[in-house]
Amino acid sequence: MGKAAAERQLSDSEAMAYAKNLRTSPQKLNLVAQSIRGKNCESALAELTFSRRRIAGDVKKVLESAIANAENNHQLDVDRLYVSEATVGKSLVMKRWRARARGRVGKIMKPFSNLRLVVREREETE
Repeated sequence: MGKAAAERQLSDSEAMAYAKNLRTSPQKLNLVAQSIRGKNCESALAELTFSRRRIAGDVKKVLESAIANAENNHQLDVDRLYVSEATVGKSLVMKRWRARARGRVGKIMKPFSNLRLVVREREETE
């Protein structure tokens, strides 16, 4: 007597992973996401491993999660996966302040981001 199951948003050859409240601005996170869009998962993992950006470690965890979802939940071939979508969104912003000269206040904004990664299996070429 429960609620009807929702339709699957993705096709049968896709798997997704989603990360909420990553502690970086969406602009900085999008630079890392842009570097892996459209790449094979193997080369994307290699790029994230050796990236000098701090947030690349969290993006790597999300990509590994998407690969694991594809393998375990949807029985996709890991060797043929590539990053089809990497979208970044805004989340909450912590607002802090710092005392400045003459009784004024300097605003400090600490933004958070969301990341959605979709991996897809490449079709076999003949």
